[in-house]
Amino acid sequence: MTDASPSNRARGTLAAGFRRVGTRTEVVGPHEAGGYRLRLPRTHGGPCEAVIVNTGGGMAGGDRADFSFAAEAGAAVTLTTTAAEKVYRGAEAGGAEAETRVGVALAVGPGAALDWLPQETILFDGARLRRRLDVEVEEDADLLMAEMLVFGRLGMGERMGSGRVRDRWRVRRGGRLALAEDLDIGGDVAGLLDRPALGGGARACATVVWASRRAGDGLDAARAALDVADVAGGASAWNGLLVARALSPSPRALRTAIVDLLSGLRGRALPRLWA
Repeated sequence: MTDASPSNRARGTLAAGFRRVGTRTEVVGPHEAGGYRLRLPRTHGGPCEAVIVNTGGGMAGGDRADFSFAAEAGAAVTLTTTAAEKVYRGAEAGGAEAETRVGVALAVGPGAALDWLPQETILFDGARLRRRLDVEVEEDADLLMAEMLVFGRLGMGERMGSGRVRDRWRVRRGGRLALAEDLDIGGDVAGLLDRPALGGGARACATVVWASRRAGDGLDAARAALDVADVAGGASAWNGLLVARALSPSPRALRTAIVDLLSGLRGRALPRLWA
C-alpha cells in the first residue's frame, strides 16, 4: 500500500507559452515546479517540440500534477512526454487524498496549432486517477490531442482488479462548448472491461480529438487507421471537430493504430520519442 500522508505527496506544475518568431516558434515564460521539467529538442525552423519529463518516474496516491500551455497567435507546437506515465497503487482508505490528480489546461490562439500527444498512461492495480482536461481553441486554430489508458501492468501479468479512473474533458471552440465528456469506472476495472457491452475484454482505450476547419477531411483516414485486427473503434466529425475512440485487448495493437491515425492527421511522423 502506498502511504498517502501529506509528507509523501508530490506536487508538480509546468506552465509555458509559445510564440511565433519569424518562421519559428519559441517558448515564452516557462515555469517548472516539483518533479516536472520541460525540455526543447533542437528543431530547424517550423513547429516547436516540447517534451514533458517526470523526474519522479511515476505518480502515486495523493500526488498532483498541473500543466498549463498556451500557443499564441500563429505559433505551432507539439507537446509530448519522454515515456509512458505510470500511476501506482493509491491508499485503500482516505477518500480524495488517496487519488492521483492531473489537471491539463490548453489554450490555442488565432491561427495557432497545438498538438497534445503524451504517451500512454499505465494504471497499476489499485491506481486511483482523477484527471481533468480543459481546452480553449479559437475558430481558425488547430488542436490535435490524444490520450491512451492502459489498465494494468500487463507485461507482468497484472490485471487491474481494483481502482478507479475519473476523466473529465471540456473543449471549447470559439468560446462555445464543443465537446464535454466524463469517464468514471471503478471497482474491479478488469472485470467491468470484460463485459461485452463495456469493453469486450479491452485492456487499453484511446481518444483522439482534432479541432480544425479541416477536421472533416480526416474522417475516412481516421476510420481506416482503426480498421485493424485487435482494435475496435470508430470516428465521427461535425462542426469542425473530429473525435475517434478505440479499445483493444492489446495495448501494443492500439498504440500502433493510434500512431497511424495521428501521423495521418498531422501529415508527418510523431515525435521520435514515440518510436
